[in-house]
Amino acid sequence: MVTPMKIPTLLGAAATLLFAAFLPGPAGAQSPALQQGVGAVDYADGDSWLCRPGRENACAIDLATTVVRADGSLSREAWSRSAAAPIDCFYVYPTVSTDATPNSDMTPNEAELRVVAQQFARFGSVCRPFAPSYRQVTLAGLRTRMAGGDVPDLATGIAYEDVRDAFHHYLENDNGGRGFVLIGHSQGSFILTELIRQEIDGKPLQSQMVSAMLLGATVTVASGRDTGGSFATIPLCRSATQTGCVVTYVSFRETAGPPENTLFGRATVAGENAACTNPAALGGGSAPLHSYLSADGTTIVGGRPGPPWVEGGPAIETPFVSTPGLLSAECATNEHATYLEVTVHGDPSDPRADNIGGDLTPQWGLHLVDVNIGMGNLVDIVRRQGAAWGGGR
Repeated sequence: MVTPMKIPTLLGAAATLLFAAFLPGPAGAQSPALQQGVGAVDYADGDSWLCRPGRENACAIDLATTVVRADGSLSREAWSRSAAAPIDCFYVYPTVSTDATPNSDMTPNEAELRVVAQQFARFGSVCRPFAPSYRQVTLAGLRTRMAGGDVPDLATGIAYEDVRDAFHHYLENDNGGRGFVLIGHSQGSFILTELIRQEIDGKPLQSQMVSAMLLGATVTVASGRDTGGSFATIPLCRSATQTGCVVTYVSFRETAGPPENTLFGRATVAGENAACTNPAALGGGSAPLHSYLSADGTTIVGGRPGPPWVEGGPAIETPFVSTPGLLSAECATNEHATYLEVTVHGDPSDPRADNIGGDLTPQWGLHLVDVNIGMGNLVDIVRRQGAAWGGGR
């Protein structure tokens, strides 16, 4: 039996760096020069994309999964990309770059490849995948910014401009009138929120937006409504066949809700509330999460591998595991925030692991696995929304 204490929640040097990025730097630290004024990225160059249809790239990976049931039995779940996906997915990844400058370069390294594997490649079974590289604010840049240094906001500057330019290139050269889903996490969600405000909300292009999945960042609505706040006319998704809507949540454990100094889930404007849509039950209530977690227990920032999913069981040879019945979720509100409350149903009497990793500090909640914990639900939503959007046309 694997007890909760045996699942590590400290995820090694990469996770430590992510947390440190939000702490003040040492006294007298100097901000490196910003990567501004260096020209626009050429998104006609295929190397400027992590994922594009028909290319052997960051999305062309093995996503086979071992299903780990509570009784310790294992089965293998195959995965394949769709050759005839009816819609497109456009993904903007979160803050993962370990480049030393405030904004990253355009050369993807292990961090960018890893986050695509964790958060986006699986959507290739239901949509054509598009994921641009962009000069994001790096982990080092976040630290400098939090210390008062001259680093742009996450949703402005060249990071936003790159994503905007990539999106325009996609629309002009690849879209052809197809429906699209926007998918982002953390910094990626901040950028996509701004992109939607400027390019989509209330504009003709809104008719092509199948949905937006803005995860790991706070999206707001007017109190008591599904619109207002972040967007004027785009509502929250309340069913998997509703289109032109937003799926959004930030996740915390049922045993450790958002604290007073939470980084997520709190509206700062009077008359607005933070939004939450449960990917397992868009209409509300509690429901099982269909998770896809790393078989070795690492997350989007890497970290040390954890213990086995089944004590004494055979080695798991797939890169991912799914754990039916282990996690459930519902949207909740405490005195500090609105959030996706995740319950872990570990059973010490069965051989399966009783917990998951993904925590950093109470402020962050389960930020490192926001997407993983609901991946199967999110993919299913896109599948059903794509069919509904096509049928509605």
